Amino acid sequence: MSLPMAIVDFIPVILFLMAAMTLLHDLYHLMSKGAFALLSAGLIIISVAGFFKATWKLLYALNICDFAALNSAFFPMQSTGFLLSGLGMIALMFFRQKNTAYVAAAPAVFKGTMIFVTCTVLGTLGIWVSLAAIAKKMKKNNVMVIFIVSFVCMLAMGYLSSKDFSSPLMNWIGEGVNVAGLSLFLIGVRSLHDSGLETLTL
Repeated sequence: MSLPMAIVDFIPVILFLMAAMTLLHDLYHLMSKGAFALLSAGLIIISVAGFFKATWKLLYALNICDFAALNSAFFPMQSTGFLLSGLGMIALMFFRQKNTAYVAAAPAVFKGTMIFVTCTVLGTLGIWVSLAAIAKKMKKNNVMVIFIVSFVCMLAMGYLSSKDFSSPLMNWIGEGVNVAGLSLFLIGVRSLHDSGLETLTL
């Protein structure tokens, strides 16, 4: 684990956090309290999970310590965050908002991985497809394409994460795909913001 790689790992976390804050600001007026709570909780959990893993890499690269708990928490936290965020976006797209409170129980944390993979894929699909649909509704087809390409990058990152990340080359490829995907995500979110997402009515 090199120090430059550890530092670069904070970039997608910051990009995602910037996009998340913009989305929460712009979508608040469209969402019920329950749907907004799901989305905000999910986005916060994803951001914290990313910060945990990046911090673990930095501590390891600086030879301070191997704080393995930060790394171990990443996958279950991230997958749960994506699931909650996806549910919030789906609630926005398919259920008219009546300020009805929705209750969601986060999956129990355990060592199995399939449930986390499923949650991550479904949550990512819910977020990215919903945003692409909003872009289409706003007649921003170029932004819709940006979200689609970003989604492909996210899927590619999921595939790459199953490979041997002990190889520096795989780490750098993974970092590159992650930064590219989340850069496009931020560009798409900011484009919707600049096009009036904050005042959109569905």
